[in-house]
Amino acid sequence: MAENFKNKVIWITGASSGIGEALAYAFSAAGAKLVLSSRRVEELERVRKACPYAEQVKILPVDLLETTSLDKKTADAIACFGHIDIMVHNGGISQRSLVIETDIEVQRKVMELDYFSYIIITKALLPHFAERKSGHFVVVSSVMGKIGTPMRSAYAAAKHALHGYFDCLRAEVSPMNIKVTLLTPGYIQTNVAVNAVTKDGKPLGATSGDIASGLSADAAAQQILRAIAKGAYETYIGKFGAEKIALWLNRFFPSVIIKKAPGLIPK
Repeated sequence: MAENFKNKVIWITGASSGIGEALAYAFSAAGAKLVLSSRRVEELERVRKACPYAEQVKILPVDLLETTSLDKKTADAIACFGHIDIMVHNGGISQRSLVIETDIEVQRKVMELDYFSYIIITKALLPHFAERKSGHFVVVSSVMGKIGTPMRSAYAAAKHALHGYFDCLRAEVSPMNIKVTLLTPGYIQTNVAVNAVTKDGKPLGATSGDIASGLSADAAAQQILRAIAKGAYETYIGKFGAEKIALWLNRFFPSVIIKKAPGLIPK
C-alpha cells in the first residue's frame, strides 16, 4: 500500500456496525490509532474490545443528528490523540419509500444525517488539517450517489450532494496536501436496508436478497483500505454485479437506467 496506516489517527463515524465496524478492525490490524463514534456506547465498547489493538482505540459517542454538538465533538476527537490524520465519514441512514408518499420530515432527516452532518464535521476539522498541511477525508457515499432509482429519493439526493460538495472541496484543498476519497459501495452485507426509514420515518425492518448475497463488510473494508492507501479520488466498493454495470450504463446510456430501474431495486 502507498500509505502506511501504522500510528495514523483515524476517526470513524458509524463505527458500531456494518462497514464502520469492519473498518475499525481492519485499521486496528494495520496498527492505526482509532477514534470510534456512533450513538450506541455499548456497541462502540464491544467493537473497541474486539479490535486487535484495543489499547489504541478510544470511543467518542456522537449523534450526527445533533448538529449543534458537532463542532465540540470534532474538538473532542482531535483531543483524543492530539491530532487526526484521516476522517472517515460513514454514519448515516438509508430510505425506502415513494416520493409521493414520503413525509417532508423524513426527507429532512435523511439529508441532515447523510449530508449536513458530514459537511459540518468537515468544516470543523478543516482548519486542523490546513494547519498541519496534511489530512484525508474519506466519504462513504453509495452507488445511489451516482444514479437514481425508485424508492430512494432522499437517500440518493443526500449522496449526490456529497459528491458535489467533496469534489469541490478536493479542488480547493489539494494544494494543501489534503486528500479527498469518495467511496461508492454497492451491495454490502450490512443492516442498511433493515434500518432504512420508510414514508413515515419508521424502519423498514427487512433486508433483501441482493444485500444478503453482497460483499461482506470485512471484504469491503479491505477494498476501502486499498483505495485510501492509493489516495483514490473515487472508487466503487463491492462485487462486480448489476450495480457496477448500472454505474457504467448511467454514464453512457442513462435512458437504459430509467427503463430498467425497477429491476435494479432490492426486493
